[in-house]
Amino acid sequence: MTLPPRVTDRAFARLAEIAEASGDAKALRVSVEGGGCSGFQYDIRLDDPAEDDTILEKDGMKVLVDTVSLPFLANAVIDFSDELIGARFVVENPNASSSCGCGTSFSM
Repeated sequence: MTLPPRVTDRAFARLAEIAEASGDAKALRVSVEGGGCSGFQYDIRLDDPAEDDTILEKDGMKVLVDTVSLPFLANAVIDFSDELIGARFVVENPNASSSCGCGTSFSM
């Protein structure tokens, strides 16, 4: 069975922090595009919902996935990582057969 991506509590909490700091509760869009060093790349940005988006929501915070990207993100986990090399939203994708060193592109 194919499941939509799961968003961690840590990712939702960081999104709430961003909304509080900016005064604007935009949703986090996670999409997949062609390109990158491994064939596909993630595009992660703040955005407004579109009509055909899958919306993952918790405590008023929303993560959006468009219908084209949804199959590529099936069963994936969207998380927030805060490490020495930087803080960023990350995607743990079981569908990726390989990925680049920075984690922003992958192949299937």
